[in-house]
Amino acid sequence: MISRYFQKKLVWIDLESPTHEEIRQIMAEYDILPLVGQELIGPTFRPKVEVFPNFIYLVLHFPTVSKHHLQRIVEQQEVDFIVGVNFIITCRYDKVDPLHRFSKIFEVNSILNKSDMYNHGGFVFFYMIRTIYESLTRELESAEDTLRSIEEKIFQGREREMVTKISDVSRELLDVKRATAFHEEILESFDNSARKFFSEDFGYYTKSIMGEYYKVFSYIESSRESIAELRETNNSLLNTKQNEIMKIFTILAFVTFPLSLAINIVTIPSESNPLTGHPQDFWIIIAGTAISCVLMFAFFKFKRWL
Repeated sequence: MISRYFQKKLVWIDLESPTHEEIRQIMAEYDILPLVGQELIGPTFRPKVEVFPNFIYLVLHFPTVSKHHLQRIVEQQEVDFIVGVNFIITCRYDKVDPLHRFSKIFEVNSILNKSDMYNHGGFVFFYMIRTIYESLTRELESAEDTLRSIEEKIFQGREREMVTKISDVSRELLDVKRATAFHEEILESFDNSARKFFSEDFGYYTKSIMGEYYKVFSYIESSRESIAELRETNNSLLNTKQNEIMKIFTILAFVTFPLSLAINIVTIPSESNPLTGHPQDFWIIIAGTAISCVLMFAFFKFKRWL
């Protein structure tokens, strides 16, 4: 599907899952080389930047968070950018929500009061990529809210429940980091190419794009450090609880084993057993057992083992 948006001399062509015929049409209109047209047919697995006489071609992958069966899944969405002087072409293979929102902004001119946006396609790319990074930043802020919730529940005694939750958030952050791993390298290459293709003054905007990326990167690293500390704290609390439980079981075993052994001995039916035939033998055994338990627990308390 081809969508076109116009602002003064600029045109933005948005291709969503384009057919071969639609790609050939755009290639003919904007003098796109067959090599690039071939790239638009299907997804490209690695990001890239290539400079041609009449445009700059970029491929970037952006993480998007979706919910499946109450789980947050991070998927990668590829967007191909062809940035020319009077046009910009985007090609994607599924719906990219930030681009959809940007198209509404583009149509109603809510941010087009800045005259620099009319100069060339590079400025449209700047506002477009900034919108995508802002959307990603909001997703990462949501992850930070989740981390704060996990922290509260850890100290409410729900450590076991948080083991899975911590792993889920950690996986989500890892997937986001993996999706944006090559952005720095690609944006640096675009910075060098764009200043030659457009003008040196455009370097201010390319550096701003880098700043948006570093903001995202900072959020990712900060969240990953937080999740590592939360995991360590959670594991420490779990180990402490398990050690307390093991100590209680050890003490119970230490108390019950000798008492059960003593009971078995004094209940052996033999003529030399002083309790055999005694009218109060049962109560003597119970009283002895109770007194022994009290003395042993008092000893454990004295030793601060309990």
